[in-house]
Parts: sequence; structure tokens; C-alpha cells
Amino acid sequence: MKLNKQGLADKAKWEAAGYALPAFDREKVTAATYENPFWIHFGAGNIFRAFQANVVQNLLNEGVLDRGLVVAEGFDYEIIEKMNRPHDDYSILVTLKADGNVEKTVVGSVVESHTLDSENDGEFSRLKEIFTKDSLQMASFTITEKGYSLVTGKGDLIPDVAADFEAGPDKPKSYIGKVASLLYTRFKAGEKPIAMVSMDNCSHNGDKLYAAISAFADKWTENNLADAGFKAYVNDKSKVSFPWSMIDKITPRPDASVEEILKKDGVEELEPVITSKRTYVAPFVNAEECEYLVIEDAFPNGRPELEKGGLMFTERETVDKVEKMKVCTCLNPLHTCLAVFGCILGYEKISEEMKDPELKKLVEVVGYQEGLPVVINPGILDPKEFIDTVLNVRVPNPFMPDTPQRIATDTSQKLAIRFGETIKAYQASPELDVKSLKLIPLVFAGWLRYLMGINDAGEKFDLSPDPLLDTVCPYVSGLKLGGTVDAEALKPVLENAKIFGVNLYEVGMADTVVGYLNEMIAGVGAVRETLKKYV
Repeated sequence: MKLNKQGLADKAKWEAAGYALPAFDREKVTAATYENPFWIHFGAGNIFRAFQANVVQNLLNEGVLDRGLVVAEGFDYEIIEKMNRPHDDYSILVTLKADGNVEKTVVGSVVESHTLDSENDGEFSRLKEIFTKDSLQMASFTITEKGYSLVTGKGDLIPDVAADFEAGPDKPKSYIGKVASLLYTRFKAGEKPIAMVSMDNCSHNGDKLYAAISAFADKWTENNLADAGFKAYVNDKSKVSFPWSMIDKITPRPDASVEEILKKDGVEELEPVITSKRTYVAPFVNAEECEYLVIEDAFPNGRPELEKGGLMFTERETVDKVEKMKVCTCLNPLHTCLAVFGCILGYEKISEEMKDPELKKLVEVVGYQEGLPVVINPGILDPKEFIDTVLNVRVPNPFMPDTPQRIATDTSQKLAIRFGETIKAYQASPELDVKSLKLIPLVFAGWLRYLMGINDAGEKFDLSPDPLLDTVCPYVSGLKLGGTVDAEALKPVLENAKIFGVNLYEVGMADTVVGYLNEMIAGVGAVRETLKKYV
């Protein structure tokens, strides 16, 4: 049983092994998509394969859609070269349910894949062709929050971005520069309308994408490298929209236990690939059953009936409320709590942490007591029920092989959104007092303790990737187990509003964080003792 067109020709064998197969004419769909693509997605990672691609597959199966997806990968070309193409763009979705059931689906809705490589004339020409098509309604993105940043951790322009600003749209080197170049192609083809939809897990994601794209439009027109009308086109919401969205589905790294299930079924060539950019990809993706995607309904060129696949379309204000509910209170902050302390306490699975009384109480207090009072109910999803599902079903799911190490990735980019917004809401409230927040500053102290790279048993561990490690780690280099905190040395970090969302000195939280950190570095086992004391 090989995962490719030839291997899937023996449908009976796959179905006998319990796999749901595409129920549509893939050749017909591929041809229709090539001629009239309606949706191109940037970012060929797990969330796309487990969520958007599966939604489109379900709608193809039901006859709601007659065309599939085009995917482009701009960060790591090896995903396309070593995973998509050898498997004819098929992948396997393994849905791990909290009740122990496993659902296996062969997803074939992706019918065309490309590398976002401006140096490859064949690849880039086809992407340009796609962007000239009248039929194209949406370009969506899951490229992570840092994918939209045009500057380094120190605030300097990324060299490729600076070069693209000067060189123009012909052969950009930076990710967003290439996307802006494709959008410029669409502009030159007749200012055709399109929705540019960020589906990344970050606050006001559409604004981040707009800011990045518009920076290129501004620079290129300013430097006479693009037609003057391009800037107006990018800023005309009737031509180009940048909707906000809120996405939520846990899709951890492909797990060896899931690989074993598929091997026993007889599926061949399942070995994961670790690319030269250290991306870990496999022919399968494992994911939880819960999924939410709420999108601002702003599509200048129309859109398909994706609500029939479970996506929710609404106005911007509601997306904002849902996004803040999830990102700032009901899920993401709880994940960060578990990630930071899970790494320090030696956990390798998030689900196992929910059996730890201190960690379970920590996330319950941060969610229900500190966060929930400032959440505005968006109406389409209830915040209390959302947290209930997170803490009682989703995170404790023993079949979800998610790790604190994965979730700890890019923590410096997440703290401002996941906790800073709650602090700001407390500041703005006449009824609430920032000083009443006890466990959010404990998490901040935990992150600083985590940056030491020493676990609670006194052993070294590897920090997860983070663009600010080189910036912040020197400030904690003086911390030693059994020592004390030099508050003055930490001050540049504690007053950095880009990291925490607020200046911790200005909100009166810095001394509390330093106090907690002092207790956490008292010696081996001090993190556990601190949690017991305050949680």
C-alpha cells in the first residue's frame, strides 16, 4: 500500500484497512483546478494538511466544490520536493479522538503544489499564471506569525527584505516579497480582486499580512519599481482584502506511535523526513478532532460555500472577539503555561501535564480566574464552554502526542498576545486591579527560568527555537541555581513591551516577577516548590 496515485488504485485494500478515500474524480478536479484555480494556500505544513485540505476534501466528496487546492511552500522547499511530489500530493490524516478511536483519511484535495522560488522560472511562472486567473478568489497563509515580520529581533530590516525594497518585484528573495510580487502580477493583469487571508494563529492576523504586503507596495512605488497604481490597489478593499481570522486545531509533529498504526495496516514508505531546515514532515499528519476557523466575510471576488464544511464567516468585530477569547485567554495562554513549566519539569507530553496537580491548577486559575473576567463573549462560541473543552477534553487527550517543547517554540513572540492583552484589560477596567494577577507573573518568571536551559533537576536541556534567544539569553546568563537575581541586569527584558505586551515596571509587576524568579532559582526542585507555594 503506497501513498500515491498508483498505490491508491487498489481502493479495496485501503478501504479494508479502514481508510476513508477521496470520493471524487481527482483527475477531473485536477484539470478544472489547473484551468480555473479558486484557492491557493501558502504554507504546506501540518495545520493546512489536517484542516483546510480536509475541509475541501469533504466538500469535494459532497459535490459542493468541483475544484481542489493549490499549495505553495516558501520557507522549506524540501516539503514539496520530498513529501508532496513523491506522494502525488496525497497525505494521510489520522484523527486521534479523546475516546480512543482513530480515524484514517487519505486526503487528495491538494491537486497542485509548488515551491515559492523566484529563482525557479518554471515554478514562479506558474504561480504568476495562477495569480492572473479571474477565478482566483483567495490566497491564504499558515506561515507562522514570524513569517509576516520584515525585521530582525533587533528591529533591523531583514537583509533579503532590504534588498527586495531596492530591487523591485522581478525576482524577490524574501517570503513576503515574493507574495507581493505575485499580487503585483494580479494588479498588472487588470487589478483583479482577491482576498489575502492569513489563517495563522496570531492576533489581527490580516493586519499583519496587510502591513507586510503594503510595505512592499509603498517601497516599490516610491522607488519607481512598480506602477504607481499598485499602492492604491493594495489599499482598495473592494479589490484586495485582508480579512481577520481565528484558527484552532492542534496538529502536533507526526508521532512514531501513529506511524506504527499505519505500518501495521500495510502502508509503505512512511518514514518522516527531517529537512536541511530541520522541518519534520511525514506522509501523514496526526491531529485532534476539534477544529475552529472563523473568518471575516470580506471576499472581493466572492468565495465558495466553505461554511458547509464547518468554517464560520462573520463580521470583523466578531472575529476579533473570538480571536481574543482563544488567543488571549481560553487556549493559547494555557498552552504556554504548560509549555514553559513542562520543559522545566521534564515532561514530554502536554497530556501528561494535566495529571500534575500543580500544573492543572495553574492553567485552571490562569484561564477561569485571571483570564475569563476580561473576555467578551463573541456570541458564536461560549468562552466558558471553550475552556471546559480545552481543559477537560483537548489537552488531556492521551492520544494527542503534542509536546511542551513544540509549544515552547517562539515563546518570546507569544507572551505579549497571550498575556499582555489580559494585563491591558485589567488596566482599563474600573473594577479590576492588575495587582490581583498572581499567576500570570508566575508564568513570566517561569519563562525567564526556562531561558537558563536548566531543568528543575539541575540538568541541561535544549531551548526550543525562538528568534529572540540571542537577544534575551545574555540577560539571564548570570542566573545560577542557588544564586539570586540581579534585577538591574534583567531590567531591559522586564521593561520590553514588545515581549510582554506591557512594560512590567510601569504596570507594577516587575518586582513580583523578580521575586518569583528568585524563589525558582533557589536550588534543585525550587520550581516545583514555588508552584506548590503559589498555585
